[in-house]
Amino acid sequence: MLGVVIAVSAVSFGVIQLVHANHACAAQTKVFVAASPDIAPALTDVVRGVRQECAQIEVQPRDSAQVAESLAISDGSVKPQVWVPSSTLALQRARQLGATQVPESGPSVASSPVVLGVAQEIAAGLGWPSKTLTWADVLGVSDGTVTPGMPDPARNPVGVSALFGLRDVTKGKPDAGPAYTSLLRRFSATTTATEAELFTRLPGADLAVQSVTTFPTSENAILRHNVAKPGAPLVSVYSPAAPSLDYPFAVLSGTDPAQAKAIEPVLSALLSQPGAVAVADAGLRAAGGQALRAATDNRVTGRGLQTARMPSLAEVDQILNQWAGVNLSARVQVLIDVSGSMTALVPGTEKTRMQATLEAAEKGLRLFKPTSQVRILTFSTKLDGDKDYREVLPMAPVGEQLKPGPLEKLRGIKATPDGQTGLYDSVLDSYRVARREWEPGRLNVVIVMTDGKNSDPGGLTREQLLGELGKLQDLRRPIPIIGIGIGPDIDATELQEITKPTGGQAFTTPDPGKIADVFFGALSKLTGA
Repeated sequence: MLGVVIAVSAVSFGVIQLVHANHACAAQTKVFVAASPDIAPALTDVVRGVRQECAQIEVQPRDSAQVAESLAISDGSVKPQVWVPSSTLALQRARQLGATQVPESGPSVASSPVVLGVAQEIAAGLGWPSKTLTWADVLGVSDGTVTPGMPDPARNPVGVSALFGLRDVTKGKPDAGPAYTSLLRRFSATTTATEAELFTRLPGADLAVQSVTTFPTSENAILRHNVAKPGAPLVSVYSPAAPSLDYPFAVLSGTDPAQAKAIEPVLSALLSQPGAVAVADAGLRAAGGQALRAATDNRVTGRGLQTARMPSLAEVDQILNQWAGVNLSARVQVLIDVSGSMTALVPGTEKTRMQATLEAAEKGLRLFKPTSQVRILTFSTKLDGDKDYREVLPMAPVGEQLKPGPLEKLRGIKATPDGQTGLYDSVLDSYRVARREWEPGRLNVVIVMTDGKNSDPGGLTREQLLGELGKLQDLRRPIPIIGIGIGPDIDATELQEITKPTGGQAFTTPDPGKIADVFFGALSKLTGA
């Protein structure tokens, strides 16, 4: 029964507008609900059954990471009054990004365990179904048949939960720390931006990429996959330490009284019998982990499960920093000097310092993992009104930046013939942006490429810059500045002083022709490259 219902629900995604209106109403109250795609059908069913007057409720399936970013940084999309992400971890991430209208938590309306999805052939070889497998059983296989993958924990709550489950595998070992690091390295070898991509990498898929035989996902996703792809089924392997997806019902601040009144009966229905039926139909569990319907797929368990405690923000930051150090994934702001001195020729070549720097920057981009994100800015003096810097390429994955359009913009950067070097102001403003946009699970870095020293009489002094950088430090959320200085005019002491308060480092050479070597040497110091 469960598989049939899930198959129907899977095609019901899309914007669904539900209206229960009285034509005598002077005005209709509109409520927009953004919901994780796996619970959106259940919400739709519940809202459809709640009879209200003068209320118009729209349920839209939306990726939790995208909603978190859109709430923090206006992207032109409609802002919801209610958000039901897959996990409370998504609420934490949104608040980290600056979305103060998002509450820290909300009542859980469903749950789905985070499990290891294991190719059935592998599971059978380990003794399933007569044996209940553990994560340690699966990950202890050393014959090369178990190839793990991971949805990027920096964006995906499933990935975050999995990190806690993996740590539990090594708990109690004499070498628990190194063993955990080794596990993380195995999983980081195939890290994908989305969970869905991992399903396309299962053995037999016609893809020219490395296949995987096990990866963290939700029980709900496995149920859906086994219905859609019966020829390549996955077995769910459970962990007592991996927090479940808990689907919090979060009402955002700024919701007016009429909207709040329309929302109340929807939440009440979700927490009662109508909600239980809808949640079961969607292949989800009750908030406490109880199975709401007997399982018809023996590759998932039908028993109730005690959910692991939701970790604190500090615990999440700590485990994501560990992942970042192993995963080699970065979030980088690159500041490129375009002052007049960059027009000087590199001795022994026909290239300018500007051309040599841009070539090094382009080659450097190719050293980053595809999951890394990069923003490119140029700086001189008064490039954008009173600002000494200008954004050339907005923050985006490296793969996007290496496409023809962005690459042409990078290659097209020109030096400003009469421009001075507004180094201090540009570094501070970029650092403030990096602090505001700090992302867990990545190594957040600011890289400065320059051929000179600060020469901006109307700008900050060095003492002012160092003081402000000191105020912005947070040991739990580090952002090192990497200074790359080239040419005979570079002030190595200045760069060292700028980078030191942030835990960064300066790399310099008097020969502009060696910019590529210096840049690559700097990147090799970044475990996030």
